[in-house]
Amino acid sequence: MADNDSTVLLEHKDEFLSICNKIIDGCTEESLRLNAWNMRAKICYAEGKTEEALEIYRSKFTNWYHTLGQKNEQLFAKNTSEYYYWVQKNMYELAEFAGDKLGKVVFFDAQLSIQDKVKKALKYGEWFLTAAKETNEAFFAIVAHSFLGRMNNDLIYRGGTDADTISIMNKYLVATQRLTELSLKNTVLFEVTTACHDTDNLLQWTVDRLLNTKHCRMEELLNNPEYAKILNKYNSK
Repeated sequence: MADNDSTVLLEHKDEFLSICNKIIDGCTEESLRLNAWNMRAKICYAEGKTEEALEIYRSKFTNWYHTLGQKNEQLFAKNTSEYYYWVQKNMYELAEFAGDKLGKVVFFDAQLSIQDKVKKALKYGEWFLTAAKETNEAFFAIVAHSFLGRMNNDLIYRGGTDADTISIMNKYLVATQRLTELSLKNTVLFEVTTACHDTDNLLQWTVDRLLNTKHCRMEELLNNPEYAKILNKYNSK
């Protein structure tokens, strides 16, 4: 997770490092050991030792090309059904990941005003949705959904106006509906979307989450008639 509170890390540094050392020295569960190394790196960064933190990641963590998904794909010959399953699954998961990263690149671009970010998001979202419609490729629908979802989230929590948020949310729900429809026709896509979002009906799950939020900013948005109208448009309950 990004944005760790350096003050908290430094206040509890000795306790955290003691736990990390015990895990690294005495545990054989690799995932736990990596979490311990990750905490060490975060503490190094909090202390101003950025290069030392980065060296932990370089030496202890794998790169994009040696991940579980990539190795599963490479296990099989390319003319097999097993290979085709994994290459599809990896493509869909990476599309989800890439869309989220693109949203962050746009939103955290310090050279852009909020209005410029919204304009760019709407333009990119429309491009991806048009490509999804014209090609019937789920890849573009996934990128649209992930990208617009990230932009919608950051606008809500990081200073977007009601009008900004409504315009992006509307496009986000269009993408969500398209992705939900495609997932019902594609077994691998359905598996990926279900695993990513822990639901077999992505659109209804999204609408329910937005309608039943307890976050103060999102509750505030629900009092906006235009915002509520868009959500109710996609609510099948």
